[in-house]
Parts: sequence; structure tokens; C-alpha cells
Amino acid sequence: MDARNFTFMFYGFLAAWLIVLVYVISLARRGARLRKELDDVRRLVHSNQSSQTSGLEERVR
Repeated sequence: MDARNFTFMFYGFLAAWLIVLVYVISLARRGARLRKELDDVRRLVHSNQSSQTSGLEERVR
């Protein structure tokens, strides 16, 4: 094989690995964003349940 072919192969593999790296980083960022949003929803649901429970306790008294 010609040395030029190895150069093209190297740049091809480099481009492929860079694409994979960018994709993995974007997946990690999306996962972190989804995890934060899920925590926000859990907190919201918990606060609504707490307020409904306290309102129920006041009605019983």
C-alpha cells in the first residue's frame, strides 16, 4: 500500500472517532438534563402531595 493511503485511512478513522465522541458527549448531556428534569418533577409531585395532605388534615379537624 502507498503511504498516502495510510494517511487517508488515519484521517478517516480520526473523523469516525470524533463523530462517536461528539455523539457520546451529547448523549451524556441529554441524560443529565433528563435526570434534572425528572428530579424537578418528583419534587413538584412531592410538594403537591404534601400540600394536599395538609389540606386534608385541616378538613378533618
